[in-house]
Amino acid sequence: MSIEILSAAEIGKMKRAGRAAAETLAHVGKRVRPGITTGEIERWVREDTARRGGTPSQLGYKGFPAAVCTSRNEIVCHGIPDEREILIDGDIVNVDVTTNLDGYHGDTSATFIVGVAKPEAARLVEAARRCRDAGIAVVKEGARLGDIGAAIAEQARIDRVSIVTELGGHGIGRKMHLDPHVYHTGKRGTGLRLKAGMAITIEPMVNLGGPDVVFLDDGWTVVTADGKLSAQWEHTVIVTATGYELTTLL
Repeated sequence: MSIEILSAAEIGKMKRAGRAAAETLAHVGKRVRPGITTGEIERWVREDTARRGGTPSQLGYKGFPAAVCTSRNEIVCHGIPDEREILIDGDIVNVDVTTNLDGYHGDTSATFIVGVAKPEAARLVEAARRCRDAGIAVVKEGARLGDIGAAIAEQARIDRVSIVTELGGHGIGRKMHLDPHVYHTGKRGTGLRLKAGMAITIEPMVNLGGPDVVFLDDGWTVVTADGKLSAQWEHTVIVTATGYELTTLL
């Protein structure tokens, strides 16, 4: 396994790419409301990414047909935008934006509540955010990947939600997906040791029901096996000697 260690100049480029992705996500988030389609979200991402001088990293990646993933309700991840998919009051939708700017990538996502939140949906969305933040909080040089997974799993137990184990975060830099795989469950003190200059994504997928998922026949869309809601939040994280930096935090 070859892990990229970024130089100071490369980290600067990662920060610019991350900020561009975060700004596009915020731009879209302000426009999410009942009655729009996930196809409209895709157009907004394409337009805003271009306006910031970037390109959508996801478009064409291993054949993915869109510039963004839009994962609604029971869709765990990799939802494909569709002009026929209309968001309605009470839905939740994860919007996953990755921007390639000057050859480096910023990857971020947020789960938005459409209109008025249902109590269980609101609880899940906030639990997913807390799980992501719990994983980020343990990042520093010398920590291990298992520490991240353990922290996320501990928070999930507190919030009475489940963590998808078949998918995880990843290294990121000059490519959108690099080693290592970042597990969102784990045992403290195990796994790869983090080094300053590493860049990873932390992006736990959190379910209201059980952790099992089903991969649909389109080759991309992943849904909860029990049909219950799933939510996700994601940041791109740079490991530092004393902790971390988030490239995708506005």
